[in-house]
Amino acid sequence: MLILKIYLLAGLVVHKAVWEFMKRQRPVDPSANQGSVHDKARPSLLTQMIKATKIAILIGIAVQTVLPDVLPISSNALILRIAGLLIYSAGLWIAIHSRKELGANWSDIETGRISDRHQIVSKGPYRFIRHPIYVGDLLLLFGLELALNSWLVLGVLLLAPVVLRQALREEKKLVGSLPRYAEYCSSTKRFIPFVV
Repeated sequence: MLILKIYLLAGLVVHKAVWEFMKRQRPVDPSANQGSVHDKARPSLLTQMIKATKIAILIGIAVQTVLPDVLPISSNALILRIAGLLIYSAGLWIAIHSRKELGANWSDIETGRISDRHQIVSKGPYRFIRHPIYVGDLLLLFGLELALNSWLVLGVLLLAPVVLRQALREEKKLVGSLPRYAEYCSSTKRFIPFVV
């Protein structure tokens, strides 16, 4: 059990490290609307709330990985833990691989900026779905809670409408900014290849 929890925690650390490293690797884009100096010094309330929520969730999940079972589903959870571990690993791989495929075309969810340099990425997982990072992150969280034998797995389902709303907002921006994005949307599914 300890090895499982160490693996889950290490995966979260790797996920966050990849994001932070790749964020800092992006070239500065002068065409992106960066706002005034005052705007840079003080992010909007919404941006602050999103960041605070993300940090609270990350801290909660990290703490959960070192605690005894929280709201256990089963007293004999070997099958749940194995299934959760597989789903978690798949989600981690999908999220990181998808983030690497996006490269400089990735925009932080807090800002959602689209620059003149953005291009449609249609390779790797993006050949099949438009939002593989969201899919990977949801699988990661679902698998983590399942591997931890926790009823909090149901809480991940509550994130689905939030993720859908964000994806729709992003698509609306991208259709308005990238001329061929609507065509790309018609040839790919949003979340599940060949289905949805």
